[in-house]
Amino acid sequence: METLAERLTRGEAADLASELPKQLKEPMVSPTPEAESFGLDEFIDRVSRRANVSPDEAREGVRAELSTLRDAVSEGEFRQVMSQLPRDFEALVGAPRQ
Repeated sequence: METLAERLTRGEAADLASELPKQLKEPMVSPTPEAESFGLDEFIDRVSRRANVSPDEAREGVRAELSTLRDAVSEGEFRQVMSQLPRDFEALVGAPRQ
């Protein structure tokens, strides 16, 4: 969640946090107003380092996190999150729900 917050604008991270359970809100506090610009590979590397897992495990974790978010938040909010991420994120999780 921290890595996702780094990749989103502060406003979008706050919007996403507003739809999440209390324990997931804190990691969504974006450290900067602007989104950091990095792609899926860097995202996975950051998750891998933070979680102390292999890149393959991190990739599966990211896939699971995004899939869970898709089910946990409104369709519009998930689309807003995905709109701030490169297209390869969409391929990882599958197309946003219609």
